[in-house]
Amino acid sequence: MSKVRLESRHESTGYVSYVFGFILSIAATLLAYWFVTNHLLPKQALVYTVMAIAVVQLIIQAVFFLHIGRGSRWKFLTFLFALLIVMIVVGGSIWIMNNLDYNMMRMTPEQQQIYMEQHEGI
Repeated sequence: MSKVRLESRHESTGYVSYVFGFILSIAATLLAYWFVTNHLLPKQALVYTVMAIAVVQLIIQAVFFLHIGRGSRWKFLTFLFALLIVMIVVGGSIWIMNNLDYNMMRMTPEQQQIYMEQHEGI
């Protein structure tokens, strides 16, 4: 009798790839933490720097842990579609919050309370 052997289309990746990805992820996290705790940049530049490090972190995670770029083209297209959906949800949420903030007419909490009491139907 011969042994049954299971075959897979996926190439096996060694632990070295996972360890290297983990080290890069930790380095990106510590870099963002270092920028924020040491106040190296003005606030606006700091926000953009942390966002750029987050994008680098996303790429590291996608390449080393999700193995995007290796194997099937459909895996990459599915990842891009999921990224598009996330961007639409986040962008739409920011747009809605900005619109709500604009429509609140920049009132203080006391002014908002008076406005709500005057317009009980709201």
